[in-house]
Amino acid sequence: MPAAPHLDPSRIDRRHMGIYLNDHLAGSTIGVELARRASASNSDTELGRFLARLAGEVDEDRATLLRVMEALGLPRDRIKVFFGWAAEKVGRLKPNGQLRGYSPLSRVVELEGLSLGVEGKLSLWRSLDRAVGGDPRLEGIDFAALAARASKQRQELERHRTEATDQALTR
Repeated sequence: MPAAPHLDPSRIDRRHMGIYLNDHLAGSTIGVELARRASASNSDTELGRFLARLAGEVDEDRATLLRVMEALGLPRDRIKVFFGWAAEKVGRLKPNGQLRGYSPLSRVVELEGLSLGVEGKLSLWRSLDRAVGGDPRLEGIDFAALAARASKQRQELERHRTEATDQALTR
């Protein structure tokens, strides 16, 4: 994919950029927690190994996002991040067709949630490349490579989601 044209950095709305990045930071908090939980629920399987790797990559991406925010002088909204963490915990209470425990539908919903998060992350990296990709404070952060990794994650998630859906929705 060719490099994105960059916007004029002097025209960036710092307030909106801060809100946008904090929204993604909260989302990445949910993503890390969800991927870890799903990995533990599917341990000793190919899916579990993939989810463990994905959780590590999402955690790395979260750390990169924090570096971007710090380099741009944008504060972290700890309340928004906390509510993201709490939302993932509350999401565990969703009925899954069983009174207790993990069901095949649990796996489907987790993979769909992770897919949505990775799709959002892909958009984030592309947007940041366009908006601040040429900013010298962000030297060493390769938004195109981050977007490529997110695209690969999305493809892998789709393969696993399709398999999980087939297992959950057929007899």
